[in-house]
Amino acid sequence: MLAKVISCAVVGLEGAIVEVEVDISPGLPSFTIVGLPDTAVQEARERVRSAIRNSGCLFPAKRITVNLAPADLKKEGPAYDLPIAIGILLSSEQVSADVSGILFLGELSLDGSLRHTHGILPMVSLARERGLSAVVVPAADAREASLVEGTTILPAATLGELVAHLRGDTTIPEYRPDGVWEEAVPLWATADLSYIKGQEHVKRALEVAAAGGHNMVMSGPPGAGKTLLARALPSILPSMSNEEALEVTKVYSVSGLLPPDMPLIRHRPFRSPHYTISHAGLVGGGRWPRPGEISLSHRGVLFLDELPEFGHSVLEVLRQPLEDKVVTISRAQGSVTFPANFMLVAAMNPCPCGYYGDPVRECTCSPYLVSRYRKRISGPLLDRIDIFCEVPRVDYEKLTDDRAGEGSETVRRRVTAARDIQRERFRGTRLSCNAEMTPVEVREFCRVAPAAQGLLQAAMNQLYLSARAFHRVLKLARTIADLAGAETIDASHLAEALQYRPRSLV
Repeated sequence: MLAKVISCAVVGLEGAIVEVEVDISPGLPSFTIVGLPDTAVQEARERVRSAIRNSGCLFPAKRITVNLAPADLKKEGPAYDLPIAIGILLSSEQVSADVSGILFLGELSLDGSLRHTHGILPMVSLARERGLSAVVVPAADAREASLVEGTTILPAATLGELVAHLRGDTTIPEYRPDGVWEEAVPLWATADLSYIKGQEHVKRALEVAAAGGHNMVMSGPPGAGKTLLARALPSILPSMSNEEALEVTKVYSVSGLLPPDMPLIRHRPFRSPHYTISHAGLVGGGRWPRPGEISLSHRGVLFLDELPEFGHSVLEVLRQPLEDKVVTISRAQGSVTFPANFMLVAAMNPCPCGYYGDPVRECTCSPYLVSRYRKRISGPLLDRIDIFCEVPRVDYEKLTDDRAGEGSETVRRRVTAARDIQRERFRGTRLSCNAEMTPVEVREFCRVAPAAQGLLQAAMNQLYLSARAFHRVLKLARTIADLAGAETIDASHLAEALQYRPRSLV
């Protein structure tokens, strides 16, 4: 008898329907899985066999053939355990039920219990789009699956419980979320701007960067507070909308980094990879492409400490995602696109020893070493950075000052107000902040007051700005004007934006 069960695969961040066909015929006992399965899917034979026996059912001692269609789509992961087991029970007539409108997902333990499975969110989203009546998921994944509204979620703890439900002996109640889930406060949320002594101009630069989603590089001697300032940036970023939270949650679900007890990520991500990271670790990749650090920081912050220590090829691959806000990974069998709309914040020393230009400690590096160190970062990459900020040594008087500085909550309110202005400005478009504007939007929204035209022309000629840098200065000035609540860009907004340009390109 032939049985068909619906399951799902994940391609990039999207789901793809997989039809599990099971045929049991007379012959020598065998268990064959076809349809481009990977090793984890091939090993499902042993998990399914033990799970069926330990759930009080009989495993047929016949010739069993399982086909995962479409056959040209590679299948990976253990999520096909449950649909294969249900298909065998249907084909052997141990279960009689109409499962044509049900999506089955889940990894089986040897005792028949269902384990947490990665990528539940995009697969349940596909079930809703295809109009399936219900989705059976492991009980541990029910909260994540319920994020997709308009879908009936049936949480199954064991295979035996699901078999009893299909036979009509018992009923698995539909899962309904109870209340609002609160995400635990991440470690970086404890970094408040009020804890940082001095560096007021850097705090202002962080506020401007957060208000417009601009990229930023901080340069200064060791111990000046660059890392602490970067870790305080998420505390002044506005809260994510529901749509943004679902985008981020989908990335973490596919990556297997979403805790079962935390189904929805509400805080903006903050990723800080070490400079020894590989090319694939940063942008994503692998035989089965997975999101890298730039996708895991989607809608959040990617912090690169010790920027010149990163490999040259690793840094250069950032150029395209910084412009397009997506990253495309191409393989022989096809291409996968992951979102990469992140804020790049980097910290670096001015030279290998870290004390070039320091008024207290003498630099021991030769001019050649300083030049070679800085040239590790290419001009085209620097041209995609909006804000360059010097972080000097903090004086003793400021470190011992008992007065608390402005807190992150106060700054966050100003940043949120500026983002609300931008959200209204870009209503009906795919843009969400000033940093995402193209030259078309720059021409429309970045109107410079007549009194500031002369300053802009002088800056263009004296700073040798490229066309990209010219537009970035205007976008940055637009953000500063939004923080001030101004309709047009005047000379003071433009002057502050020009202050964030690098003193010299390396």
